[in-house]
Amino acid sequence: MGERPVRSVTSAAPSPRGDAEATAGRRGKPPGTRPGAAIEAGFRLLARLRGAPALHPQGLTCAADLEVVDAGGGAWGVPWLDAPGRYTATVRLSRGAGLPRRLPDALGLAVRVDRVDGSDRLLDLLLTGSGRGRITRHVPLPRADALGGPYSSLLRYRVGDRHRTLAAFPRRTRQAPVHGDPVSLADALTTGPLVFDLCADTADGSWRAFAVLTVRTALPLRQEESLGFDIYAHSARRFTPGSTLAAVRRAAYRGSRAGRRGRTRSG
Repeated sequence: MGERPVRSVTSAAPSPRGDAEATAGRRGKPPGTRPGAAIEAGFRLLARLRGAPALHPQGLTCAADLEVVDAGGGAWGVPWLDAPGRYTATVRLSRGAGLPRRLPDALGLAVRVDRVDGSDRLLDLLLTGSGRGRITRHVPLPRADALGGPYSSLLRYRVGDRHRTLAAFPRRTRQAPVHGDPVSLADALTTGPLVFDLCADTADGSWRAFAVLTVRTALPLRQEESLGFDIYAHSARRFTPGSTLAAVRRAAYRGSRAGRRGRTRSG
């Protein structure tokens, strides 16, 4: 009696991609999704429609300079803050929602500092109108007057060995309010610079200055030509944004940049 022929069966191993798609399907998620994808897509669409940053679409870009100051309190543990220095900077003052000029809005102060740490490295800071108290320094507070209160990082930075909130306090050098729209800001700069004391909070909740920011002249840039500020791509040694909401904010930055590039190519 002859042996029964053995039928060869080849079983293909499932691909990792197939496993991932199956797992995503079981969880009710479409293939290819990742955390922050919806946020990135939303900011990309908004930036494309506006032809400007997704948030703070109306702004004035200005030439500025930043001088590190020693206000006492010891070393920061940050190379660029623990030595005297004056840096060229670019500032964008903006309105978050683009509401009419006399209405309160979420005012923004974006700062780009050139060649920190003695290299070609850039440092970006993104600050929003806020309060100065222990709680309100973490809360956006809409206002109409660009010099009517501080601007805060809202979330903490890693500064040396400590976590600190950053803030910019405007010096009140004129009596009349300066509305936060580009035209009013440009008019204000024709009569003199806008000056801000840059500070970090301390363990007891008070503020300690580390630099003076002087905004001098408006630059002839259209809204769509404004800089793409990114606090994660442009930070300094031992002076970096914390991890809170980092994935969300990175996704928003990516989407806003991609939307503006798409608008430029199609326009």
